[in-house]
Amino acid sequence: MIGLAARRSFENLFAPETRKVFWKVLGLTLLALLVLWFVLRGVFNFLVLPWLQGFMPSTSDWTGWLTFLLAIFAGIALALAMALLISPVTALIAGLFLDDVAEVVEKRDYPGDTPGTAMPIVAAMKSSLRFLGVVIVGNIVALFLLFIPGVNLVAFFLVNGYLLGREFFEFAAMRFRSPDEAREFRVKHALTVFLAGLVIAAFLAIPLLNLLTPLFAAGMMVHLHKLISHREAKLRSI
Repeated sequence: MIGLAARRSFENLFAPETRKVFWKVLGLTLLALLVLWFVLRGVFNFLVLPWLQGFMPSTSDWTGWLTFLLAIFAGIALALAMALLISPVTALIAGLFLDDVAEVVEKRDYPGDTPGTAMPIVAAMKSSLRFLGVVIVGNIVALFLLFIPGVNLVAFFLVNGYLLGREFFEFAAMRFRSPDEAREFRVKHALTVFLAGLVIAAFLAIPLLNLLTPLFAAGMMVHLHKLISHREAKLRSI
C-alpha cells in the first residue's frame, strides 16, 4: 500500500495535470530557500564572523590560515543549516498547496469518488504555521543528536518521518473528515503513516529531488488516505 502510494505520487509529479502546481511549488520552495540562504549568510557575516575574528591572534601568518579554515567551517555550517531547513520549508509550502495537489490527484486517479473539501484558508494557514513550529523544534533536537555517533542519521529519519508523515496525512484526511476525526484516523493507522513518513524523509534526503518534497509528500498522503479508506470500506461491506 505504501509502495503503491509512493509510486503513484512520483508518477503524478510529472503528469500534465500537475504541471501548474509543480511549477508553483518548485518556484516557491526555491524562493524560500534562497531567501533563507541570504538571511543565514548575512547573520553569519555580520554577527558571527566579527565575533569569531575577535578571538584570532593578530599575527598575519596565522590570520590567513584561520580565515581560510573559518570559511570552510562557515560553508559546512550553512549547508547543514539549509539541509535542516528544507523540512520546515516543505511543511510551509505544502500547507499552501495541499488542496491544489489533492484536487489533481483525486480527479486524475479517483474520478469516481466524491471529491474532498478544501480547508478554509485561515485554518490551512494556522495548521501550516503550527506544523512549521513543530518541525523546527523537531529538527533542532535532531541537530543536537547529529553529534552522537550512530544516532545522527537515524535521528534525521525518525524525526522527519514521524512529523512529515503525521502532518501530511492529517492534511489529506481533513479534506474528508473533521480535524478530530482526521487525527483519530491517523492514530488508528499510526504505523502505516509513520512508515510512509519514512519514505518522505528518504525523498527529502535526495539532493535536488528534495525540492519537490511538498508535491511528492502531499500526493503520497492523498493516495495513502484514499487506499486506506477504500480498504476499510471494503471490510465493512463484507
